[in-house]
Amino acid sequence: MFKDGIARGELIGTKETLEAPPPGEWAGVLEHERIPVISYPYEWTFSMLRDAALLQLTLFDAALNEDLTMKDATPYNVQFRGACPTFIDIGSFRRLTPGEPWLGYRQFCMQFLYPLMLRAYKDVPFQPWMRGRLEGISASDIRELMSPRDLLRKGVLLHVALQARAERRLADSERDIREELRAAGFRTEMIQANLARLRKIVTAMHWHPKGAWKRYASGYEHVEQDRPSKSAFVEAVLTELSPRTVWDLGTNDGHFARLAAGHADFVVAMDMDEPVIDQLYQALHADGERKILPLVVDLTDSSPGLGWEGTERNRLEQRGRPELVLSLALIHHLVITKGIPLPRIVSWLASLNAAVVLEYVDRDDPLVLRLAHNRLQHEIHRYDEAFLRGELQRHFRVEREMRLPSGHRTLFLLRPQR
Repeated sequence: MFKDGIARGELIGTKETLEAPPPGEWAGVLEHERIPVISYPYEWTFSMLRDAALLQLTLFDAALNEDLTMKDATPYNVQFRGACPTFIDIGSFRRLTPGEPWLGYRQFCMQFLYPLMLRAYKDVPFQPWMRGRLEGISASDIRELMSPRDLLRKGVLLHVALQARAERRLADSERDIREELRAAGFRTEMIQANLARLRKIVTAMHWHPKGAWKRYASGYEHVEQDRPSKSAFVEAVLTELSPRTVWDLGTNDGHFARLAAGHADFVVAMDMDEPVIDQLYQALHADGERKILPLVVDLTDSSPGLGWEGTERNRLEQRGRPELVLSLALIHHLVITKGIPLPRIVSWLASLNAAVVLEYVDRDDPLVLRLAHNRLQHEIHRYDEAFLRGELQRHFRVEREMRLPSGHRTLFLLRPQR
């Protein structure tokens, strides 16, 4: 199973080193392939979480066929190499004890099944729930969101309603449920039948999003007009710098992330719009793309440090740093829509200590006028080119700039001051 799984990319590349294990209860030392950027389920889209769930079920079924089990079933054991999910917790596998039930079933429901149901059945984003409680969504919580009609949906009656009832009954009980389940005796075939049912449920779940910015480039003539020149500018920077890691902020359809992938080792393509990222992920996944990681990231509400002492799940900036940042058609959204002062945006970009391709969109651009339409003048922080240039000079060296054909947009290549 392990060799085949590694060859297919389903399991992280792993080998036993020649080093002696440290003193204590250690059997050996394993060396794993490095994942370029760690991501978390609350940064994934619906399709990413669904693919990770199917991978978990597939590997567990294969393990059972070799008299192995998996001691947990959490999406935190899955990482994405680009748009390809990979299981990384080799230590999760252990020998199966005869008659032992699937002890990770409840965790699978809370961290995989219920979040997927929330999006597929109720069109409610699961990411805030997952970020708000790392253990996931309880059966009791998801049951409160399901209507009587929802009980007819696949899996809701068995895996939600009955599980919620069991949770209530056992809340004040001192019974050792695990021991009772072991005593009852579970044949491997029973666990595999449950896995097959869950696979059918997860496979059948779909989400059909409606994204406001899906057709951003094709919906505005001046954006289409600027794209060839913008692409040429970015391509020239990529050729010159050959960065190892690129962050594409506000990636939208992923056009510039794909350009970057032709020159960089790895690209993190971020956007706050889940429908856009979900569509991008599906396209990248179909291509078997391993160099572009699409993530749902709102820069004004990005992932904080979570867990014990805030260190179990780190902020994005703590999980890797870019050598090049693409900030194209983004800062006007942050200033006008999100109300972030321009100096704070520039100083944050500078804190990444990377080269930056920055696009400035002036106040007369049709999209900026649209964003500012329902806002009073005093509600918008100062946003003009002279002010921007002053802030850039405080933190960066402007190495190159170009006015785009539409006349409303300027590209800057920025290098951090040393």
